[in-house]
Amino acid sequence: MKRQFKVLSIVLTLILVFGLLFSSVFAADTTTITILGTADLHGRIYPHDYATDEVDSDTGLAKIATLVKQERAIDPDALLIDCGDTVQDNSADLFNDLPIHPMIEGLNFLNYDVWVVGNHEFNYEKAFLEKNVATFKNSVLSANILKTDGTYFVKPYEIFEVNGVRVAIVGMTPPHITQWEASAPEHFEGLTFPGTVEQSKKVIAELEGKYDVLIGAFHLGPDGEHGYEGSKTIAEACPEYSVIFCGHAHSKYNEVTNGVNIIEPGKWGWALAKAVIKLEKSGDKWEVVDVVTENIETKPVDPDPEVLAKFKFVHDESVADANLIVGEITADFIASPDYITGEAKITTMPTSQLEDTSVIDLINEVQMFYTKADVSSAALFNFGSNLLKGPFKKKDVAFIYKYPNTLVGTKITGANLKKYMEWSASYYNTWKEGDITISFNPDIRGYNYDMFSGMTYEINLSKPAGERVENILINGRPLVDSNIYRLSLNNYRFGTLLGLGLVTMEDRYYDSYETLQDAGRIRAMIVKYVQEEKGGVLSPTVDNNWKITGVDLESPLKEVIFDMVRTGELSIPTSEDGRTLNVKALNVYELIDEGVLKVSTYVVQKGDNLWAIAEKYGLTWEELDKINDLENPRLILPGQTILVPALP
Repeated sequence: MKRQFKVLSIVLTLILVFGLLFSSVFAADTTTITILGTADLHGRIYPHDYATDEVDSDTGLAKIATLVKQERAIDPDALLIDCGDTVQDNSADLFNDLPIHPMIEGLNFLNYDVWVVGNHEFNYEKAFLEKNVATFKNSVLSANILKTDGTYFVKPYEIFEVNGVRVAIVGMTPPHITQWEASAPEHFEGLTFPGTVEQSKKVIAELEGKYDVLIGAFHLGPDGEHGYEGSKTIAEACPEYSVIFCGHAHSKYNEVTNGVNIIEPGKWGWALAKAVIKLEKSGDKWEVVDVVTENIETKPVDPDPEVLAKFKFVHDESVADANLIVGEITADFIASPDYITGEAKITTMPTSQLEDTSVIDLINEVQMFYTKADVSSAALFNFGSNLLKGPFKKKDVAFIYKYPNTLVGTKITGANLKKYMEWSASYYNTWKEGDITISFNPDIRGYNYDMFSGMTYEINLSKPAGERVENILINGRPLVDSNIYRLSLNNYRFGTLLGLGLVTMEDRYYDSYETLQDAGRIRAMIVKYVQEEKGGVLSPTVDNNWKITGVDLESPLKEVIFDMVRTGELSIPTSEDGRTLNVKALNVYELIDEGVLKVSTYVVQKGDNLWAIAEKYGLTWEELDKINDLENPRLILPGQTILVPALP
């Protein structure tokens, strides 16, 4: 019996030893790699929007820090990357002269492994970019920023060893910088920006045999623009990538293209992108066997107290600057910012892009004054842009003019000015019978819709894009194709016109940055104009110099449909990425066909009145009057047909 017990003990011991041995061998043959990513932080450390001086609960590096710490507790070896557009916006330029910019210091504080150069990193002097590159303590990447001698401006990629696995991370930047910054070529002096697919293939060839996992860290959206390829096209051409972390589009998505996981965590710190990559060893090589990606949202978590404490000076100075009073506003500039609801927050469609407003007229007035131009053009970067009665503060300027653009004056022919106006007017969809609203092209961003001052004109939406702008008068006279006009616009749009071939660098006659440096940014010039030319008093004025024609938006059912929108029973479609509102018009006939709007009829009987009929259907007589557009609601006749909508 004792002998049997002894044999059993030996067997159990051997099973335990071999079990541990085999489990350790198995563990050595499998591993997981975690990679975390952010994009488009745009100057946000605290969850605070300094343009409005309000808490923004799903933004900021401080909230990202909370999630990063949680993820590092799970996997201490997790890699952390940022995909660019980091140091611009949200009053970040207040700190440009510090030895290390707070946003770069924030990345260092959280020990980011990789920072990718975005296009907005080029908004300032090249020396500022070079300082940021030098002060980031780990790897700055971009595979498609080259010096004129063909060498890389920063590293094209970095190879990390994690758990014995070689992880190669490739950076990429939008090549269109030469056009976006065309009015300030010194911002990218000595640099070229080759194509994204071209450079991706090149670095993959350079990396052959040097990596086990290939990761893209791209300041590119899923789709290309301006002739360069986006992340989806790269994934189609280069399936070697396991994951591509994206930016630039400010979009929220997590999808797979050609076997490549593509993920973007929105903008401003909305989420922390996460990829968990499982590998198994086959012989002496690691093979990726599974990839799981997700966006972890920041809204539910608290900001990290260490980050808040370290960067309190940034928050305090930004709030103080935002609330610096620079004048007085005598009345609200836009009474109903949202065209349907009238609310300040735009949820349906912005009034400011459907008709002339005093906000855009102010911007154009300032631009024309300093450039002494005949004509000015400007866009609203914030659909809800408005100025409200009361003290005029610096944050109000940032609210109506988001970007640190500078001002350019250029000469342009009448023919090319007309082409530019048609380019802008392509923002609208063509009107069709039954439409009771005007809608926007989902493929065009709102910041690419420019409105013009110094002229009168009409946009005929019954005509196709390219043939819409009519009855253009400058100083009361028809536009002449061969005439040369002076046009005022921001540096970004000047780059657009260069790219369209409508102007040349030689046409430029004024550049505010050359004359005034940082004081030549349009936001600063608005403040200067109000203080020096308006005596610090700002009153809304609108000249209604343009209007939309070729549409009939009236319908007896219009108010019923609008009420459905106001109550949330009916929503207005947005673009797939959510960045363009109102991409499809509300059409009476389509809503009836779809069963969304149910209409019945009532035949007036002897002795009926509108009040009694309305009461039967749970309406007021005023509502019934609006639906039917009656000439005289007090006079209805037997046999007359009344429309009565049955709301869903």
